[in-house]
Formats: sequence, C-alpha cells, structure tokens
Amino acid sequence: MASITKYTKKDGSTAYKFQTYLGIDPLTGKPKKTTRSGFKTKKEADLALSRLMLDVDKNGLSKTDNDNITFKEVYELWVDQYRHTVKENTLRMTKYYFNDYILPSLGKYRINNITVAQVQKAVNKWAGQVGMYQLMNSYVSMVYRFANNSGISSINPADKVIMPKKKKKVKAQYEQEDGFYTRDELRTFMECASKVKDLKKVVFFRLAAFTGARKSEILALNWSDIDFTRKQLHINKTLAIGLKKVIVNTPKTEASIRSISLDDETLALLKRWRRDQLEKYLMLGINTNKPNQPIFTTYHNTHIRPSAVFYWLRDVLQKNDLKKITIHGFRHTHASLLFEAGASLQEVKERLGHANIKTTMDIYTHVTEKTKEETADKFLKFMEN
Repeated sequence: MASITKYTKKDGSTAYKFQTYLGIDPLTGKPKKTTRSGFKTKKEADLALSRLMLDVDKNGLSKTDNDNITFKEVYELWVDQYRHTVKENTLRMTKYYFNDYILPSLGKYRINNITVAQVQKAVNKWAGQVGMYQLMNSYVSMVYRFANNSGISSINPADKVIMPKKKKKVKAQYEQEDGFYTRDELRTFMECASKVKDLKKVVFFRLAAFTGARKSEILALNWSDIDFTRKQLHINKTLAIGLKKVIVNTPKTEASIRSISLDDETLALLKRWRRDQLEKYLMLGINTNKPNQPIFTTYHNTHIRPSAVFYWLRDVLQKNDLKKITIHGFRHTHASLLFEAGASLQEVKERLGHANIKTTMDIYTHVTEKTKEETADKFLKFMEN
C-alpha cells in the first residue's frame, strides 16, 4: 500500500518521495495517509518508509504523526467540535478570522514547532490590519488547548504573547457625529423618513426609534409577535447571517426576551403596512396572511439581510442633509429620550433588554452630563429674560 516515486523539484533537480497508508486515525476515525518527500535516492526513501512503519507499529499512529501534524490540520479537528458549541453566525465569523488571517500566518507550520516569536510576529501583523487581533490570538490559544487535551501537543505559545497596544483610531467624519438624536432631531428625521415610498422602511425606522429594539430583533419579527389588542411587541428572536443564508436565532441573553409597549401611532402604521403587504404579495402569488409571516421581507418573501437597512438609513440622511447617525444610534436615542421623559433606570433596562444595569447606567450618565453642560446656558437665558 506504499509507493515510492521520482519527481522533479522547482530547481530542476530530481528527488524521491513516498506515500503510504498508516491506518485509521484515532482522532478523526478516518483513514490516514502520509507523504514524505525530498529524498536524494530511492534507497533513502525506502529506508525512511521502513523506519516510519516501524515507528507506527511500535508507538501507534497518533504519537507517530503528532510531530508532523500542522496547525491547519489541528484547526480542522478543533472547528468540527467548536461548531457544536456556538451559533451559526458566530461560527461564520470565527472561520472568517481563521481563513483570512490566522491560517495564512500559521496554518502550514507543524503545530509542535511553532514558537512564541512566530505567534508574536503574527499578532503584531494582525494588530496593524484589524481591531480584533486579541480575539484572533485567543482563537490560536483555543486550538492549542484542544491539541493539549487531545495529546497532540504540550505547548501553547499563544498564551505567552504580549498584546500590542491598541492604536487610537482617527474617526471618520461619519463616526464623529453624535451617537444619538435629540427630540427635535428625531422628529425631523421621522418627518423625512415618512416620505419614503416603501412603507416597510418607514415602519422599520419607527420601530427602531420608538421601541429601542435592536436591528436584528426588529428584522426577525413576525406578525404573531405584535399584540394589537394589548398594544405590545414581543421580542423573542434575532436575525443573523449564517454560513450561507440569513438565519433566525434565539436571543443571547434572557433579558433580551421581553415585551415592549407600543403607542397608537406605531400600531396604526403597523396595521397599514400589514394591509399593504397582503395586497402587494398577493399580486406576486404569495399569501402573507399567516401567523409566522415575517414583517420585513424581500421581493421573494424571505428575510431581509441586516446590512440592507444601512442603505435605507444612508438614503434618508443624504437626501435630507440630516445629522449622521447609525441604526444602533436610534437605540441610544430611545434610551436617552426615555430618561429625559422621566423613566427610571429599571424601566429603561427592561425595555431595552439590557442584561446588565451598567449598560443602562452608561447611557444615563451620558444624558445627565449633557444636562449639566446645558445648566449654565439655561441660567444665562433666565437672567437675560
């Protein structure tokens, strides 16, 4: 089951290589083959093959092959286990970091030969390319811990890496704008947004601004999540990008599962969109009159990709020359205006689905600091009048 062949190297010289079947890999349960090359003579290749087979017979396949297994090969074993512990969108992002950054830097090297200096060099390089370099080093460490637990390796160079200091990012003009709107700014935005011809976009902006729900939560909504009688919206799922498609997930925390009260204007807008959706899709031969019907869908009645709403927002901002804000900024806006209206910390925490009161406190602090800054101006205006 072994073969020795002659081949020509890139420099024009000739050498010998062998390929042989080693047995069933105890780690994967799959047949294991190996190829060794670079032998000057056929006799040298044959001798190396004999030594290898003797070593396999004496020490077993796993121990023999550990010296030659690459980081990429261990990663492939690790990711097969990792995929069962995370949601699909998390797996997608993890594989992105490995395929685009980690494997090009470390994948081809034998896992037991990679040094701290090599990983340090890779991390330094990643730090100049992407902000998530600390996370990527953690991923490298996770692969090594898997190798440690599997008996493949006894080292973990990633744990000894010194993290580069994060460079202060010079924000683009778009990012330098305030992260939320004042009451008057929100009113102006909603007036401009109401002129958009596609009613579902108007409904999306209304829900973002008047419920404080996350983009992924709004896009995952079905009509069954709206209780028109009790005037409530039920948040119980999120939308995310999977490996090949848009997927519906359960929320990350229990606090995210909640009911949000709705005002009459928002309810009226939702009813109007439901009627329009029924009419428009019936013309396309699609019946949307079903409980699990998503509120926000594409032309083909599939979930809208989360990235689409960025372009919806950009169009409204640019056409009306409005102050820049992100989709998440509406969530901050909603919380800020709730505090200004007199809502308590606990009320805002529950409405926004914060798992930690500290997140709510950070927004509250921001609002109160803004109020303090305006106190002197208020006093001056009072004295002048």
